[in-house]
Amino acid sequence: MSNLVDVKIFSCQSSVYIAEKIATALDSELGKSSILKFSDGEFCTAFDETVRGEHVFIVQSTFPPSDNLMELLMMIDAAKRASAYKVIAVMPYFGFARQDRKDRPRVAIGAKLVANMLMAAGVDRVMTMDLHADQIQGFFDIPLDHLYGSSVLAPYIASLKLDNLAIASPDIGGSKRANSWAKYFHSDLIICHKTREKPNVVSEMKAIGDVEGKNIVIVDDMIDTAGTICKAADMLKCLGATSVRAVASHPVLSGAAYERIEDSALEEIIFTDSIPLKETSRKIKVISVAEMFAHTIRNIIEHKSISESNFIL
Repeated sequence: MSNLVDVKIFSCQSSVYIAEKIATALDSELGKSSILKFSDGEFCTAFDETVRGEHVFIVQSTFPPSDNLMELLMMIDAAKRASAYKVIAVMPYFGFARQDRKDRPRVAIGAKLVANMLMAAGVDRVMTMDLHADQIQGFFDIPLDHLYGSSVLAPYIASLKLDNLAIASPDIGGSKRANSWAKYFHSDLIICHKTREKPNVVSEMKAIGDVEGKNIVIVDDMIDTAGTICKAADMLKCLGATSVRAVASHPVLSGAAYERIEDSALEEIIFTDSIPLKETSRKIKVISVAEMFAHTIRNIIEHKSISESNFIL
């Protein structure tokens, strides 16, 4: 790793695919670690090389199962006990981020709990991307670097050179994000208003804005079951849109998401590689954020501003 001393990059099991790309971008190799699994499901993490006095970056997106979060916590604890100088958690996808407040009585605030656990494990800094709610940054009493997938997603959309471009939000909650994209592209803004009968099930949707003849890009932070995004795409196409695409940072894609995307009016959907895809699809394109994370790591170590690598819309 040219001119970066006392720095080691490690990966938990589920994020090796992106950790390797981050290490390569830093002209380095992943550090050696291992995990011992017991027959009852318990596991033990270990570093297989010294980390004493090092800046230790541990890469792990904490998508389900919860073992991914637990493994990250144990790796942080192991690094601290092995006398690492600083331990930085690199979390391209921050799990449990949808639980950022009490939206009804007697529920947990999962995002705050995860923040507490990370700090209790001894992490010195957290690096993540496109939190579901910006206020989660305030749950931490340590430095948190919040990166944005728009750094790689927006340039791709610009490269398509779409005429009559319009940016759409799949719901009212995403209108701020969509408005920022619309301002960046100097394009029209469309808001999709939805009502739900129950979680993950959209009962009705309407569009606010001029749709006819537009090449529309729907922007969101994550796509889970793809019910909302596909219903929005189908509705916009029926209202006269020339084409409908979608961009989102995190491909959660659970349940029948892949089938819904294939059967929808979406021409393509663009994700980052914060979460590995479970399946392939002709409509899904993935753009890596490894270079962005690598550049941010380099700037942190060299005490430089990270804003030059963090393209905020």
